[in-house]
Amino acid sequence: MIARFKDLCMDANDALRLAGFWAGVLDGEVVDTGDGDARIDPRGGPGAESIWVNRVPEPRAAKTRVRLDLRLAGPEPTELLAAGARLVREPDVEVSWWVLADPEGNQFCAFAPREGSRPGTFELVVDSADPVTQATWWAGIVGGRAETTEEGTASVVGAAGFPWDRWVFDPVPERKRVKNRVHWDVDLTGPDATRLIAAGATLLREPDADIGWWVLADPEGNEFCAFAPRPRP
Repeated sequence: MIARFKDLCMDANDALRLAGFWAGVLDGEVVDTGDGDARIDPRGGPGAESIWVNRVPEPRAAKTRVRLDLRLAGPEPTELLAAGARLVREPDVEVSWWVLADPEGNQFCAFAPREGSRPGTFELVVDSADPVTQATWWAGIVGGRAETTEEGTASVVGAAGFPWDRWVFDPVPERKRVKNRVHWDVDLTGPDATRLIAAGATLLREPDADIGWWVLADPEGNEFCAFAPRPRP
C-alpha cells in the first residue's frame, strides 16, 4: 500500500453554497475556512474531513467525470430537489434512476430504495475508458481489491481510509478533456511521491512556496493530491 484515501475536493464558483448543499445531503457540518473555501465535516466527531470545497474563478466547462451517487431513503428525490438540486432526467425505459445536478451543475445519480439496500449510502463514481485497469491500479495504491461486473464497471473495495460504500469506475466512450471539478486526495505512507510516480502516476506539480503537497495524475489523467505523512504529536 503506497497511500491511504484522504478526502474529496470539489471546485466551485460559490464554495459556501455548494458546501451547504452537500452538507445537507451527507448530514455533515459546513466549516467556513475564511478564505472563500469551505469544508464539510462529518457529524460523528473528529477525524478526516469528507469533502473540501475550493473556490475557483473558472466555470464548469464539461460533464463532471467524478461524482457521488446515493441511495434514497424514499421513492423519489423530493428532499434533494427542495434543497437545491435540479432534475436532469427522470427514470424511464432506459434507466431506473434519477439524474440530478447540484447547485454548480455537477450531475449525480439518485437511486430508489430496494430490498437489501441501505438508504443514505454513497458511491464515489469515476468515468473511465478502462475501468478494470483503473480499479486495479488504484487498489494497488490504496489497498483493497478490484471487483468487476458483467456490465463493465469495476470497483475498489476495502480501500484504506475510504469513507463511502464503494469506489466505482464506470465505462464511458468519451475521454477526459479538461481538469476534473471533483478530485480526491491521498495520504502517502512514505516521505514523498517517489513510489507513486514509479507505479505510474504523472507528476504535475511538486511542493513549493505556495503548496505543501504533490499534484499528480493517475493513468487516465485524473488529477489528485498526495500529502506527506503528518508528524506525530
